[in-house]
Amino acid sequence: MTDSATAESARAEIVVDLAAIRHNVRRLRALVARHDGTGPACMVVVKADGYGHGMVPVARAAREAGADWLGVATLDEAVALREAGDTGPLLAWLAVPGEDHAPALARDVDVAAYSVGQLDAIAAAARRVGREARVHLKIDTGLNRGGATREQWPALVEAAVAAEASGAVQVAGIWSHLVAADEPDHPANDEQEQRFRDAVDVAEAAGLRPAWRHLANSAAGLLRPSAHFDLVRFGIATYGLDPAPGHTAEVGLVPAMTARARLGMVKQVHPGDGVSYGHQWVADRDTRLGLVPAGYAEGIARAAGNRAEVWADGARRPVRGRICMDQFMIDLGPDSELVAGDSVELFGTGHDGAPTAQDWAEACDTINYEIVTRLGGRFTRVYVDSEVAE
Repeated sequence: MTDSATAESARAEIVVDLAAIRHNVRRLRALVARHDGTGPACMVVVKADGYGHGMVPVARAAREAGADWLGVATLDEAVALREAGDTGPLLAWLAVPGEDHAPALARDVDVAAYSVGQLDAIAAAARRVGREARVHLKIDTGLNRGGATREQWPALVEAAVAAEASGAVQVAGIWSHLVAADEPDHPANDEQEQRFRDAVDVAEAAGLRPAWRHLANSAAGLLRPSAHFDLVRFGIATYGLDPAPGHTAEVGLVPAMTARARLGMVKQVHPGDGVSYGHQWVADRDTRLGLVPAGYAEGIARAAGNRAEVWADGARRPVRGRICMDQFMIDLGPDSELVAGDSVELFGTGHDGAPTAQDWAEACDTINYEIVTRLGGRFTRVYVDSEVAE
């Protein structure tokens, strides 16, 4: 995928409105603010190339809107942000044995430790670069993914106390990740929050004084104030997508991504004509089909065949037949006057009832995260700013 600063007449493009990013960050900050003017700091998560929106431009827009922190998964992502000019608080939380933390530490990046071995590796890297490492210890409160288990936690805390005493490490944070924040009544939420509080108590009893305790993701940020602690990590909500469909009220977020393409061809089909591989759809009337020049090589889910819709000529138009590697077909209707070269919108803000990423997620039996994050391939990514007058 290639990036472009301004809109062009590309074959297929992802249009990212940076004004929407700024709007969403401001809105999220306001939503977690308390009546007395205090409240948790806000981290904007820009991992996975900004959830498919472009890590560096999104990060800049988020900082402009007041994001206190940025969050990424990998050390490489953190280094790339620093190389692009970001200087604010930044956390990278995923590394594997043998990865060198030194480049990130040398660039003033906070890092995470899941185990005693990882903490030792971070301390060693800190000594090599000659600066104290700021570390966020992760406790696994029930996701059973990354982080120290409850049985391993006391040993990790003890090792962290020793690392602090040596001058190699400062324990800046303690954190965890929720299992089911998008299901507010799920019993795991209460259980995890209590386990997190217990882990913080163990750490503080041992003498650690982390400035940042963080548990809440986007869904918990909107739905579970008790989990806000010192910092809320906003991921998918930053991009204007609902982190808990069916559970969150309308809070005024704006989807930042629009995916669109120019029709490669328009053709007539007749009753009995099958379309695309396996003829999984057969026309029952005369109609006109449009060829959309993007497919599963661009991250369009193959499962969308015969299920998703696009916006064309002022109305929703169904996908017909299987999604192919490079292209798919849509039913324009028998009276359509669209021709090759005309633009259609796969999903976007939902204007006028047009499809959204959430609509595509439901059609594909997945989540909106996957719809936007997987999009790429031969799409051109274009940045616009709707707050700037043309």
